[in-house]
Amino acid sequence: MAFPIPISDFTPLTFLYLLLFFSSVSSFNITHLLSSYPDLSAFTALLTTTAVAADLTARSSLTLLAVPNAYLHSTSATPQPSSTDLADVLRYHVLLEYLSFSDIRLIPPTGKLVTTLFQTTGRAAANSGTINITFDSSSGTVAFHSPTSSATLLSPIKTLPYNVSILSLNSLLIPYNLDLVASETRPPLGLNITKALIDGHDFNVAASMLAASGVVSEFEADETGVGITMFVPTDEAFADLPSSVKFQSLAAEKKAVVLRFHVLHSYYPLGSLESIVNPVQPTLATEQNGAGSFTLNISRVNGSVGIDTGVVQASVTQTVFDQNPVAIFGVSKVLLPREFFGRNPVEVNQPNDGGGVLGSAQPPDIALSPENSPAIYGPPSHLSAPPGLGIRSLAAAVAVGVLRILWVLLCTGIYCYQLL
Repeated sequence: MAFPIPISDFTPLTFLYLLLFFSSVSSFNITHLLSSYPDLSAFTALLTTTAVAADLTARSSLTLLAVPNAYLHSTSATPQPSSTDLADVLRYHVLLEYLSFSDIRLIPPTGKLVTTLFQTTGRAAANSGTINITFDSSSGTVAFHSPTSSATLLSPIKTLPYNVSILSLNSLLIPYNLDLVASETRPPLGLNITKALIDGHDFNVAASMLAASGVVSEFEADETGVGITMFVPTDEAFADLPSSVKFQSLAAEKKAVVLRFHVLHSYYPLGSLESIVNPVQPTLATEQNGAGSFTLNISRVNGSVGIDTGVVQASVTQTVFDQNPVAIFGVSKVLLPREFFGRNPVEVNQPNDGGGVLGSAQPPDIALSPENSPAIYGPPSHLSAPPGLGIRSLAAAVAVGVLRILWVLLCTGIYCYQLL
């Protein structure tokens, strides 16, 4: 017995809506979402200046705990942009789980522990990178607790279902063992970076390039902010650059970008680099060129810190200087960004016999795992994908393809039914 199919329920417009829905899978810019709320402008500015906002673009599910201007300025422990620990305080306000207001109302009286972005840095002692959320059903009060502070939910701000939820709190939450007052009162370091490199005896090329480009003054200015971590190639690393890499022929502007590509906008001592949980790190070049670009993939490999640019695999060879808020490390190779060097088949795809920066699939001093290998040795992983193609974009493409196939099959079935 044949059953009639309500063809009117399957119009092309219906499927167009479905295609548009699946093609917009979870891609968001947190600062753009916050820009519609002037009372959160100060908090948004802090996310931007500390580069924490750039960290969030790779996240597909999170809850942001934002503090409005009035409460941010009235908080006695509010850190200023010069605080070394400010970035970690802000990471403490990013929950690595999507929680809508209805989800929070289902939290049991005993509370719920939620991991924050701060926990992934490796700088949180034990589980101090978690926040305990409680819900008092009698009063309707939602509270967020750290071991040293607490805040109350003011109101939900915005939700993108299952991707991002933004909630406003009446106070900043301070992680355990993070002394903001001490970090505010510390004297400025005033390190002369060029001199420190020259005193290192193996960084003369880098020192001269930094001085000639003028970017060293930018780096020294950041000493009074959240700090910096520099990866400086040795003189031998510059000498090992193959002739096919026209580094010295780059325009001054591009050369400055490459130099910024060697600097993280946060202070990371060696121990933090060795235990880093989130391997994809934005650089100073990321801040000038957009989220997702000019990132470094940092991980512990064979007992040392490995750095993968997508073109070059290098390792930290020595500590040149390490005093909060500045860390300078020597690295075995010049870090070449894929944005400048990843599309030239001569530079990337043709190995040389000298074992230089691009000379072999696995440099002798470091052996990265397959998932951390450069893009030239296979499809890029989600940790080193080009800015234009992330895992969410791939999922969207697959979803659209499946829907199109279903549409063709449905139309074919309807046509055959009409023939019967």
